Amino acid sequence: MATLSEVPGPDRSSHVRLLAGAALSAVMIMLPSPVVAAPDHHESRATAAYSALDRYFGTRDGSGLYREQYPSAADDNPYSYEWPYSQIHIAALDLTVVNPRSEPAYAARAAGQERYWNATGGTTGLPGYDSYPVAPYGAGGDMFYDDNEWVGLAKVQRYLQTRDRAALARAEEIFALVESGWDTDSSHSAPGGVFWTQATWSIDRNTVSNMPAAQLGVRLYQITGKRRYLQSALRFYNWTNTYLQSPSGLYWDHLDLQGTVEKTIWSYNQGVPVGVNVLLYQVTHDREYLRRAKRIADAAYTYYVTQGRLYAQPIFFNSIFFKNLLLLESVTGDRRYRQAMARYADRVWSTSRDPKTGLVHFNADGGTEAIQQAALVQIYAVLAWPPARWSILY
Repeated sequence: MATLSEVPGPDRSSHVRLLAGAALSAVMIMLPSPVVAAPDHHESRATAAYSALDRYFGTRDGSGLYREQYPSAADDNPYSYEWPYSQIHIAALDLTVVNPRSEPAYAARAAGQERYWNATGGTTGLPGYDSYPVAPYGAGGDMFYDDNEWVGLAKVQRYLQTRDRAALARAEEIFALVESGWDTDSSHSAPGGVFWTQATWSIDRNTVSNMPAAQLGVRLYQITGKRRYLQSALRFYNWTNTYLQSPSGLYWDHLDLQGTVEKTIWSYNQGVPVGVNVLLYQVTHDREYLRRAKRIADAAYTYYVTQGRLYAQPIFFNSIFFKNLLLLESVTGDRRYRQAMARYADRVWSTSRDPKTGLVHFNADGGTEAIQQAALVQIYAVLAWPPARWSILY
């Protein structure tokens, strides 16, 4: 079964729609919301969800890598693709904030992450993470800029937690790769923007390849004071706002070189711009950025929470969405985002989790993808964080 990172064709949006459509039944959506669990339950649920993730997806072959889905299919690759693994890596990282005993698990996941590192470089000549493990664990694959950006943001979070200089150095390497993905052909419609992937079968420039790039750049500027990071971040940010932000304030998915816009509105594509604006407000002290963050967050809250679309989104998009809303909440103190996140988590726990295995089941075939389980870990782990720590999120 292909993952989102490796679906052939112009984009993975149609594949995500299939996942989202199979993800949750109408019965789940109509169920009443359970009582929100106390914060101490959040930590225990995060730990339990991670234990199930490790038990059913870990390979135990010394690689530190994980399988893509459970149960495995006969034609599955030995290991997951980079996008799911990055979310497993981040799940372990999020757990370390509330449970120091999870440090060995994080170290193992961080080591596993390096199985994807292509030191010789992709099509732009710069190193980065391939979409599949490199030799001796696999044959590598195309580089996706968004896949690399999630790891870069994780490395920044690790630096902010522990002052790990190696993590910061890797984040800077990733940002250089992302900068090399900028469209330099002025003959293209809507010239500019970071491409989604280096693969020749895609010509898209996406919200998800540009806004996380902006977020990584602002974080690096915040940490290092190097102005070039902020300048690049603003270039990514302004391009996305110009070509992919809808009149409602929400963001469409991508556009091609002819300027055709794919207008699906995914939850993670709303969360990241909120986070970017919060960080821009923090580094510039310009309240216009905070106003923009609030506007996007309000529009997204209405679209997903008030109007009931949240449960039709993949859980791994919602984890990114909510984390960025918590970053905003760390500045504004608006508690409704955390409350909505907790209600969502507990509803998933009570309606989509098999208590025998501890795995969540969203797919029509009853199976579980590693990225889905990792997202549940992330959501509960961050809910268990002290609110003072939300400032280091993405």
